[in-house]
Amino acid sequence: MITKEGLQQLLANTESFHVERTISKTDTDKFCQAICAFSNDLPNSRKNGYLILGAQDNGELSGMKVDDTLLIKMTNIRTDGNILPQPIMNVAKFSFDKGDALVVEVQPSDIPPVRYRGRVWVRVGPRKSFASPSEEKILTERRLSNIHTLDAMPCTKTTLEDLDIALIKKEYLPQAIDEDILREDTRPIEEQLASLGFYDLNYHCPTYGAIILFGKNPERYLPGAYVQYVRFQGLGRAGEILNEFKFAGCLCKMLVKMDNFIETAIAVKRPIPVSVLREETVSKYPYWATRELLMNAVMHRDYESNAPVQFYEYDDRIEILNAGNLYGKVAPDNFPNVSDYRNPFIADAMKVLGYVNRFSRGISRVQHELKENGNGEAAFDFSLITAFKVIEHISEKYFEAGFGSEEGETTPIGDATTPITTPKEKKTTPIDGDTAQRMGSTTQSTTQNKILEYIRNNPFITRVELAEALNITIDGVKYQLQNMRKDGLITHEGKSRGGKWIILKEVITS
Repeated sequence: MITKEGLQQLLANTESFHVERTISKTDTDKFCQAICAFSNDLPNSRKNGYLILGAQDNGELSGMKVDDTLLIKMTNIRTDGNILPQPIMNVAKFSFDKGDALVVEVQPSDIPPVRYRGRVWVRVGPRKSFASPSEEKILTERRLSNIHTLDAMPCTKTTLEDLDIALIKKEYLPQAIDEDILREDTRPIEEQLASLGFYDLNYHCPTYGAIILFGKNPERYLPGAYVQYVRFQGLGRAGEILNEFKFAGCLCKMLVKMDNFIETAIAVKRPIPVSVLREETVSKYPYWATRELLMNAVMHRDYESNAPVQFYEYDDRIEILNAGNLYGKVAPDNFPNVSDYRNPFIADAMKVLGYVNRFSRGISRVQHELKENGNGEAAFDFSLITAFKVIEHISEKYFEAGFGSEEGETTPIGDATTPITTPKEKKTTPIDGDTAQRMGSTTQSTTQNKILEYIRNNPFITRVELAEALNITIDGVKYQLQNMRKDGLITHEGKSRGGKWIILKEVITS
């Protein structure tokens, strides 16, 4: 980081291609544009760039006071995901008699072009502006000479035909590149992809990152590029396999499927009454935390390994195992406060697609959400050398509310020595349209009577089907079913996603 004496020298000189001064404390766009331009280092000087807040154009200090809020604001620019790839920068405060100065020191990126909200900013002399196509090409070629990671390397056995170009144009480019620039971009698709790090112009082929993200058949070139889900009965892999699924294909499509699967099949929600007029919704596994852990496994895994990401569910926990342990600067003693990226272009793409919100903050939020939901903190295993493992335990609140028996468990989770029995899943018979229409026109007046009518016609009906037929939320259905079971109207045998409803007595209405 620059010294106080070095800063005084910069203030005494005129602005140049690697120095920008401002008296603003609030113009975040201006700050980000400058950081982006310094990262791109168009002249290839390999000199650090300096954004100096609190200094006028002539180098005089403005008398600004730098507080913790401004320091945190400027530091967060590095990880908020608006500048991609992430800039390498340091932030420091310097105090003088005439006021404070806040200095953002930015190192030139090894993998340009760097974009701020889809636009490439560069500096030519003391001014900054959008990069022209020729300037962007210079930056792209510079990145090709500096590539180090697998996702940036050319997949020499492939051609443009191995990519789903329609998917790229429809789903990715509009989110990755500013709308106005994309509209005016008349370059061939190869050059557009090269500017994003997904095509190698020297070898005339897509990169491994492009094949993983948009390839028609990624497993042909990377055999382990998929996620394997298995639901085991009991507490270990010796138990019977109750369900399994393979999430395969390009990440751009696969991430959507995994997201939906976690929300509908893993994060099972239950309304728990906490008072006469209030309920608390508790998930077996919280949706966002589980999603974040699985997305991290996909983002940080070693794609050179033939092993898939293992997403295994047991009666008391979920285990996620991916090839590749902690990478680069990250070590057990600084995890998760320090971040590094085995696959920086895949990480950037997942941010663009909305599957990563902010870098370096996900694990802290995961742990908070897990504790709030009653799961306890996730446990990370760094001892596997060539793999990384995280364990997420089931929510204690979920079982304390009495929902465990509905899943087939006979003992609350928490005692790992007590066996838990789970019956085999039974086939669910979907309700047909004619039956739904006939039951929808029933003259019975209460929701519970309608539920009983649906159960009478189809004892294997699911909560999702009941919610659709009754036109109410799934939580509303769960609440009604919970009350009906407490009142002795119905009972349930088997698993909640495959068991059978039994009517014990009818509802009496006036």
